[in-house]
Amino acid sequence: EKLAIAFGLISMPCGAPLYITKNLRVCDDCHTATKFMSKIVGREIVVRDSNRYHHFKDGLCSCGDYW
Repeated sequence: EKLAIAFGLISMPCGAPLYITKNLRVCDDCHTATKFMSKIVGREIVVRDSNRYHHFKDGLCSCGDYW
């Protein structure tokens, strides 16, 4: 999913939220990386996994790091 996020960041217009859908759960490494990416690029990244939606904004996740 990190590759999908990177591709979305270079192909979507600046400021637009990025939506990623995957059929597996988010792993700890990808969750942390996505938090950092949302903080660095200043965009909202929404990841839907098999259990819930994760809304990453300003380096924070809506799940409160509990998934």
